[in-house]
Amino acid sequence: MAQNIYDNPDFFAGYSQLPRQVHGLDGAPEWPAIRAMLPDVSGRRVADLGCGFGWASRWFREQGAASVAGYDLSHNMIERARADTSDPAIDYRIADLEVLDLPEAAFDLVYSALAFHYVGDFDRLIRMIHRALVPGGDLVFTIEHPIFMAAAHPHWTLDEDGRKTWPVNGYSIEGERRTDWFAKGVLKHHRTLATTLNTLIGAGFALRRIEEFVPTAAQIAEMPALAEELERPMMMLVAAQKA
Repeated sequence: MAQNIYDNPDFFAGYSQLPRQVHGLDGAPEWPAIRAMLPDVSGRRVADLGCGFGWASRWFREQGAASVAGYDLSHNMIERARADTSDPAIDYRIADLEVLDLPEAAFDLVYSALAFHYVGDFDRLIRMIHRALVPGGDLVFTIEHPIFMAAAHPHWTLDEDGRKTWPVNGYSIEGERRTDWFAKGVLKHHRTLATTLNTLIGAGFALRRIEEFVPTAAQIAEMPALAEELERPMMMLVAAQKA
C-alpha cells in the first residue's frame, strides 16, 4: 500500500493552502503546458489518477468528456472532491494506485498530476493503464522530475558565486526517497529519466511529447519567485499513446 500522507492532518493543512489547491488549475503554473499536451476530450471516458480535490476531473467534463472516474488514496481528498462536485458523470473513488486494477479497454484517456512518484511499482501501474486504455487511447501525466527528487536532501544551496544550486546526487540509485514537506518522512520513489520513459515504451506506449516544465517570462513577471525554476527542472510532463 502506498503511504497515505495526504490524510496526515499536518500535511493536509499545509497542502490545502498551496496556490494550486486554493485557485485550482489556474494556480498551477504548469497547467497551460499540460493543457497543450492533452487530446480533445469531447465524448471521451477519462480516468483521473490521484484526482485530489477534483479540479482536473471537473475541467474534463467542462470540455465535454462523457464521464470521469477520479481515484485517490486520501479520504480527505475524495471527501473534498465530492463536496465540490455536483456532476453525476464524475465518480470519485478511494483507491491505492499500487494495487488499482482498472477494467480493460474502459478509458480513452488516463490523466494523472503529480501522483506517480508516490508509487513504488511503476512498471505494474503503467502496464495496467495500458490495458485499461482503448487502442489509440492517451496517457498524459506529470511527475516530479528525477533531477528534482534524486538527492537525499533536496534543497537549495549557494555556490561559490552566491547562485542558487540544486544538488544532484545519487541520481542512478533508484528507490525510496524520504523528505520533510509539511510533515516528516514523506515517501516518494525516485526513478531515472531513462527508466521512466523505457517503462512506457516497454509497456507498449508510443511517446508523443516530453516537457521539462519551465515558467514563461510572463509567468515570472507576474510571480517573480518562479524564476528559480529556471535553475533546475522540478516537473516532467509526459504524453503517450497506446499503440
